[in-house]
Amino acid sequence: MTDGILLPEDCNDMAEVRAGVDATDRELMALLDRRYGYMRAAARIKVERGAVRDEARKAWVITNARTDAEARRLPSDDIAQLWDRLVESSIAYELSEWDRLRA
Repeated sequence: MTDGILLPEDCNDMAEVRAGVDATDRELMALLDRRYGYMRAAARIKVERGAVRDEARKAWVITNARTDAEARRLPSDDIAQLWDRLVESSIAYELSEWDRLRA
């Protein structure tokens, strides 16, 4: 049990499962808030707008997500697609922040 939420293997009914999913979603949102905070920091630090998009870094991040998903026996193709979308969203956000900071 974590903060009153049961671990998946300890759930016995759908109310417990849903409570766990909802709590996990809140944790994910907090992690996304932190991740996008790093995008704001990157936008502040990078001198050139063209440095925002880094295809090698994007590929590395997605490969790491896929490898981690495989190790956890999660659907690695789906996770890689999610990470691709997350990275693209992060790039768009960082570009927006870069422009905002220099307007």
